[in-house]
Amino acid sequence: MSQFKALRLKAEVLRAVDEIGFRELFPIQVRAIQPLLDGRDVIGQAHTGTGKTAAYSLPMLDKTDTRRAEVQGLVLTPTRELAVQVAGEIKKFGKYLGVRVAAIYGGQGITVQINTFKRPVHIVVATPGRLIDHIRRRIFNLDFARIVVIDEADTMLDMGFLDDVKFILSRTPKDRQTSLFSATMPPEIIALSQRHLRNPVKILLSEKELGLEEIDQIYMNVQREHKIDTLRWLIDHFKIEQAIIFCNTKVMVSNLSERLQRYGYPALALHGDLRQSQRDLAMGRFREGGRILLVATDVAARGIDVPQVTHIINYDIPLYPLLYFHRIGRTARAGRAGTAITLVTAREQQALQQIRSRTRIPIKEMVHPFGYRPAQSESERKMKPSKMGPPREDWKNRSRRNHRRRRIHRRV
Repeated sequence: MSQFKALRLKAEVLRAVDEIGFRELFPIQVRAIQPLLDGRDVIGQAHTGTGKTAAYSLPMLDKTDTRRAEVQGLVLTPTRELAVQVAGEIKKFGKYLGVRVAAIYGGQGITVQINTFKRPVHIVVATPGRLIDHIRRRIFNLDFARIVVIDEADTMLDMGFLDDVKFILSRTPKDRQTSLFSATMPPEIIALSQRHLRNPVKILLSEKELGLEEIDQIYMNVQREHKIDTLRWLIDHFKIEQAIIFCNTKVMVSNLSERLQRYGYPALALHGDLRQSQRDLAMGRFREGGRILLVATDVAARGIDVPQVTHIINYDIPLYPLLYFHRIGRTARAGRAGTAITLVTAREQQALQQIRSRTRIPIKEMVHPFGYRPAQSESERKMKPSKMGPPREDWKNRSRRNHRRRRIHRRV
């Protein structure tokens, strides 16, 4: 079974899927949809862009009864951008079912969200903090939410949301169906699944199935002070139209986007300190297409699903090796090809090796265009003889010498 039409889904769902243009199933869909339709719990390994949203939302829609007025399905996401994106996808898939979907997230006025529940809502897509706020206000409950999905669970862990997730699960029926999707499987995520999932079907995909083979992975040794020049050369050399440039801090995102703008590049900043309206504006412009460079932090970029992104550039190498795979998963979406380029300074050589040790797919070196020598390690720099001249004399000796010169000059 490799096509959607072969799935035992409602005709309305298959009609919407066909209109969207989905024909062939992706690996995560082949292995997850049928167990979910059968009522099994699932723990699946999948990056964004591999079709996991359809993998869990199609079975959820198939089991949703629109004649009932309760919340029947719940999807937990780590970020507001991902919540909005997932809710939008579910609405597309369920357009012929009459399913009402609500996105609940921080940064939007809670009154707007409260008004949404004046009419029946069948599926809620939410970030943990804002969902707990609604629960405590008794705006709605999860007593009949018998299908729960935890999306990007490893990001939930990174952001400190696991306790919130456990609290939310405690408010859902004990006989619920639970699925958990994560790009990586750290021990804490495995422990969470063992505690809250019942005999789950485990889907651990190979690198080929995860789509990494569709990404051309490159690294460049670069001196820190030449990073911006190297970035500009890359943008011009590859004629990059749409890319995500990752930095490790909000300050760096702001600084880099401003510098690129001064050089005439169409750069936008995306980080957590921006107002929701600013983030929405940036994402709106980015999704519209055209030549746009989005400079972002890891957390802010979660949930970005823009098929036309051709390049990912790691201006800063990720703080944790597994974040690398989250980042590069933003390109080569839905079977397309893409390129990931990482700039590596001397101090980041070890981090690069840690990344390379976690994949069998080669990360190729690209020679620097300006003829700079590869970045050197600390030990190599210490061994290199100094080009500086003899040590400068201290200020006391220099003062005495100048004083003698002035006395001689006066005598003459």
